Amino acid sequence: MRDAVIVDAVRTPIGKRNGALADIHPAVISATVLQALAERNSLDPASVDDVIWGCVSQVSEQASNIGRNAVLAASWPETVPATSVNRACGSSQQAVSFAAAGVIAGHYDFAVAGGVESMTRVPMGSAAQGGQPAPAVLLERYGVEGFNQGVGAEMIAERWGMSRTELDEYSLRSHRLAAEAIDAGAFDSQLISLGGLESDEGVRRSGTLEKLATLPTPFKSDGVVSAGNASQISDGSGALLLTTSEIARASGMKPLARIHTAVVAGDDPVIMLTGPIRATELALKKSGLSIDEIGAFEVNEAFAPVPLAWLAETGAKEDRVNPLGGAIAVGHPLGGSGAILMTRLVHHMRDNGIRYGLQTMCEAGGLANATILELL
Repeated sequence: MRDAVIVDAVRTPIGKRNGALADIHPAVISATVLQALAERNSLDPASVDDVIWGCVSQVSEQASNIGRNAVLAASWPETVPATSVNRACGSSQQAVSFAAAGVIAGHYDFAVAGGVESMTRVPMGSAAQGGQPAPAVLLERYGVEGFNQGVGAEMIAERWGMSRTELDEYSLRSHRLAAEAIDAGAFDSQLISLGGLESDEGVRRSGTLEKLATLPTPFKSDGVVSAGNASQISDGSGALLLTTSEIARASGMKPLARIHTAVVAGDDPVIMLTGPIRATELALKKSGLSIDEIGAFEVNEAFAPVPLAWLAETGAKEDRVNPLGGAIAVGHPLGGSGAILMTRLVHHMRDNGIRYGLQTMCEAGGLANATILELL
């Protein structure tokens, strides 16, 4: 039976909004990681059967199948196809799932999965173009005027009894762990420098609870969610090379990990961000593993209440969750984040001899992906 393994995973440093990557077209940001993936693995790009590319705001410079434009911008052969997928913030994690399924089914021998977002050049929400994506019948079903992730984060904080101080303390944890990881060189083997940027640009080393407490709460006048305990608006890209373990051996490649389990789940679209809890439960059930058997977790820090509620419900050990910091510290380039997180996770597993790792992301519409990797 065929399997799906990750041969290599690379990413750009994550740039701040209007930061080091702001002047670079998102297809060129994408092309940079594609080129690096081929060069690092002595891979003939012509052997890639498909490139599956996640991107959320597929308009303007990210329109017209940005995956295909990235392939061509990378000077890969015209014969290499590509497609672009959108499962909101989980787009490039879903790209990995699609690529793995294609490899296991025998449709692909080599596939590249990844994603990109330039939130500087194509701002979040651009795709709606002033329209209302949710029709009246949908809004009536839930008795709302619209769906808002920030409001959902406030709802989670209220349901789980989270204080502003608790969220801000989590934010400081994220920045501290990210800074420690950068200083320790934990990301060096995965990063592809671009635009003069060598490491993740958004990490703050001088934050305090007092400073964070001064920030407004835009989603609720007496709320607890602020820009300081939410993910940053960012630019960046990541990519992973997938094949079977048999093909990898025959090609002289040493895989990092295999895709053990991959699921997607739906949940309440109003509170919206609790999907990772259900997706994690589903992934563990399908895998036959317990939460304690997972040695590292990447739970995307879209807002601090998301990983904190996930921790409360799953009972995972806190020191295993986002051990390198997360999106609050380094940023969240939407369609690129799934591939970036998986790149971080698989390298962390390799560097520390961790057998199982789990990644999950909340997504607009109450969706969530969860993927379990097994170290090889």
